[in-house]
Amino acid sequence: MSSTDKPTTWTFLTNHAQVLFCLAEIPDIRLRDVAERVGITERAAQRILADLVDAGYVKTARVGRRNHYTLDRERAMRHTAQVGYEVGALLEALPRNSPDDAETPELRPGR
Repeated sequence: MSSTDKPTTWTFLTNHAQVLFCLAEIPDIRLRDVAERVGITERAAQRILADLVDAGYVKTARVGRRNHYTLDRERAMRHTAQVGYEVGALLEALPRNSPDDAETPELRPGR
């Protein structure tokens, strides 16, 4: 079996980064939808969100029946290899989809 036949077991971005991208793309996304997009459980998405809130990367505000997430794009990245970089640089480095490009209608804002 060649190395190209093996399934991929790792990614370049952590689940924390993937959750951050989801929140940046769709600020009122449901955690259930974040979990589905990232490929993790809803409970894992809740833990990651709690980590991001506790570290100051995300603020949560209740708007009606939903949460609205605001990111602190000026917050420093955590790893020593990225000293001097803000999380906003990561978010801007990879293009985001517009909500209209989301794969499923329930991932679009206001749904």
